[in-house]
Amino acid sequence: QVQLVESGGGLVHAGGSLKLSCAASGRDFSMNTMGWYRQGPGKQRELVAASFSGGTTNYAASVKGRFTISRDNAKNTVYLQMNSLKPEDTAVYYCNVESEDLRYEPDYWGQGIQVTVSS
Repeated sequence: QVQLVESGGGLVHAGGSLKLSCAASGRDFSMNTMGWYRQGPGKQRELVAASFSGGTTNYAASVKGRFTISRDNAKNTVYLQMNSLKPEDTAVYYCNVESEDLRYEPDYWGQGIQVTVSS
């Protein structure tokens, strides 16, 4: 019943901005870590940004200062504001909600959304 739906991807020129949204449904995730991963051409999936339930955040070094993760717990939604985009940011971006305990509940993933940055 849990579903994560991403939106906001697309094509942008280098230096531009995009804002990704991920709307979760099925249950409340206000106490869970939510985040964004990406997988670029020829690369492994990597963590981009994470938002912990207590309000702290974590970013990959490659996006610090350019990307901002935020969440609206009332809407069960997490966002990723991406500024000063570079061609190397081109990837499929995946929304993620972390399980509190994998013995009892899985991690949840969106289907992925394409972000393409042209030079």
